[in-house]
Amino acid sequence: MTHWLKFLSLVFLLTSCSCSQDEKIVFVNGDEASLASNNSNLLTAKKIILEMNAGFNVGNTFDNNVNNPTFSSVKPIIDFYKEAGMDHVRIPTTWMDRFEGDHLADADGNINVNHPRFLELVQVIDYAISQEMYVVLNTHHESWLKDNYDGSSSFDIKFETLWTGIATYFKDYPSFLIFEVLNEPEGNLGENDGTGPFPDPTDPTALAYTRKVNKIGYDAIRSTGSNNTTRLVMVGVNSQGNALYIDEVYPDKASLPGAGEDAFLAIQVHSYSPWAFCGETGSNAAFPGNSFFETGIQEVSVHAATLDVPVNYGEFGVGRETNVEERNTAIVRGYYKTFANATLGQSMSFTVWDDRGWFGLINSNATAFTYDIVPTMLE
Repeated sequence: MTHWLKFLSLVFLLTSCSCSQDEKIVFVNGDEASLASNNSNLLTAKKIILEMNAGFNVGNTFDNNVNNPTFSSVKPIIDFYKEAGMDHVRIPTTWMDRFEGDHLADADGNINVNHPRFLELVQVIDYAISQEMYVVLNTHHESWLKDNYDGSSSFDIKFETLWTGIATYFKDYPSFLIFEVLNEPEGNLGENDGTGPFPDPTDPTALAYTRKVNKIGYDAIRSTGSNNTTRLVMVGVNSQGNALYIDEVYPDKASLPGAGEDAFLAIQVHSYSPWAFCGETGSNAAFPGNSFFETGIQEVSVHAATLDVPVNYGEFGVGRETNVEERNTAIVRGYYKTFANATLGQSMSFTVWDDRGWFGLINSNATAFTYDIVPTMLE
């Protein structure tokens, strides 16, 4: 591990906990520091969600290789967003799918910590944390799991192995690193796009599968110990993470991993609704008015309050495959601004989607923001 990581871990302890001699936590290189038993002195999920504030996605990079998945390519993007005022970065990462078979983990879920792409990923994570930014690391386009999951132990063991490996590697990282169990549960976990053989997101089996898969990843992370016992873990909802289904997937505290007793758990939701406006095939003519988005975010907030769990909006945006100039409009800039204000106003954090493509927010060499969307959003 690098020296800055040891330093950040120690700073985190000294500034956020009162210590007793009875309890220890092991940090980098086997060093020990005292840890109080009272979790209220640690950075809980609610505190971290507030500190995450505004953030962005490094999309189409470590998840599917559309953009170059290297530290040298991503560093300027992190620098530019941080300078603009962003406090966290989400790094979508695919481990057992895509990349023409050149995976970060084998067919049984064992990660290859010497894979060149993994080493680049670690550099990106290390650098972002060195800049005191929170980093969200997930499992992203894992179609092997989502499209085929049947509740059997063969899938459960592979996913448990995958998260055990990821969590073990990063277990001594400070609380700046956040784990998101599974991006956009879909497929057999439930989706609502009107195509394919998959069940509706309200299907009881699909809901049960979503909860089960989230819990498998959650349990695997917690079981690795060290800082992972109190690391922020995010779980998502089905139908591609659609915020509309938060109350279906998690109707009450007992349905959550940890049965609602884990102060270091958060829920991540996404929003591209209505697709007729937000989607890459959409049109500004379908803009529903800003109150549509404000109301939806407030409804999510109300349900999250009953669960006593904070929320991160991990993806949202407006894309255009054609008619790209529609994004260079007051309507679109106003949408992003409204979304930012509404989420932060509900004590949530937001992570805007940037794929440097249809939903791009930054130019290719990370020297300017597209259509002034981000500066307007952060005003």
